[in-house]
Amino acid sequence: MTAADRTISDRWRRASGPADDFPLIVQSHLRWDFVWQRPQQILSRMARTRRVLFVEEPVLLDDVRSERLEITQPAPNVFRAVPRLPSYLRDNYDRAITDIRTLVQRAIGKGGALDGKFSGAVQWFYTPMPAPAMLGAFNERGVVYDCMDELAQFRFAPTDLVDRERLLLENADVVFTGGHRLYKSKSRYHDNVHFFGCGVDSSHFAAARSPETAVPEDVAGVTGPVFGYYGVIDERLDYPLIGRLAESNPAATVVMVGPVVKVDPRDLPQAPNIRWLGQRDYKQLPAYVKSFDVCLMPFALNEATEYINPTKTLEYMAAGKPIVSTPVADVITNFTPVVRVASDADEFVAAAAELAAAPDAAMIARGIERAREASWESIVEHMQGLIYEAVTAPDAAIAAEEDADAATSPVVSATTGVRAALAGGGELSA
Repeated sequence: MTAADRTISDRWRRASGPADDFPLIVQSHLRWDFVWQRPQQILSRMARTRRVLFVEEPVLLDDVRSERLEITQPAPNVFRAVPRLPSYLRDNYDRAITDIRTLVQRAIGKGGALDGKFSGAVQWFYTPMPAPAMLGAFNERGVVYDCMDELAQFRFAPTDLVDRERLLLENADVVFTGGHRLYKSKSRYHDNVHFFGCGVDSSHFAAARSPETAVPEDVAGVTGPVFGYYGVIDERLDYPLIGRLAESNPAATVVMVGPVVKVDPRDLPQAPNIRWLGQRDYKQLPAYVKSFDVCLMPFALNEATEYINPTKTLEYMAAGKPIVSTPVADVITNFTPVVRVASDADEFVAAAAELAAAPDAAMIARGIERAREASWESIVEHMQGLIYEAVTAPDAAIAAEEDADAATSPVVSATTGVRAALAGGGELSA
């Protein structure tokens, strides 16, 4: 952060209320009702003690003449703000984000729908794109950047995303990363970066081990081994590998659960024993995982997966299932040997078949225990402490600086001397 930016940021904080009761204004590139993942896991828990305003990217519509902000409450203390903008702004991102800024300012300002609910907030970014317009826009006490992916390496990433991220890093008070490689990367640009990898709602996914959990009807009749995956189906998956797995195991079924994003559905491998089921609610996932004999992480090795640390890894572990993965760097670093990492397609196919026939009970038990120890609650608690330290440290520094200035000021020093003399009953000399 530059000296000028720090001065502005300090003024925001000094005008704010107690730092241990800060609401959050979140800028997100993901929608709240999309796949339930890191943002929802963290923020739904943050919302247990504070309000969260979750600002999504705009929905651009041909039949909208004027901008409006649709505000709903999908969870306790979580306010979802969906900007509805005219379609002519589709090719003018900066104009659109400026309009969104105005809409949010009106909503949280005097007389707005959220009047008084987000005073003295901390602003939290999942995407750097709106940073130029949003930084400082809400009289926020501080700035958090939770970097869950290297978005600049994703398909269709804006060309100026890197520059916007550098601006965000210059102005952030604390940076969190979802992967260890991301941590090393962002630490080059910021001196307060912390790695928080996957957490897990262990009890939720433990339902996959319960005899009371019913397998969903669309997989209940499957015979033979089931190789299963759930998550976003996008450019990060190795589709030739998925096709190869199905072809090499004709008696098995490959079940793929999740929304198809940024890839043409017509390009997905098709076979009698591959089922593309589409998105399912987070609440249903343990039931689907129960039907899996082996959980898959068939990631391609490309720019989009260079920095990923898949949240599903610990969820698969909590479900008590064997797991096979391609050699993603953070998976190798964080999750072996519980996860079987295959170096190539032949090894991946062989490992899936082997684990289906003879699951490694010791590794499964180790995974269950690992999941129990990695709760989202502990991550959120640690994050909240770091945010508190980050947004209150400048106040302490300013107070110390003012004290130092006071001690060296001739006027104040003289006054201090007078007070000391009077307090001690001494005499004042001319």
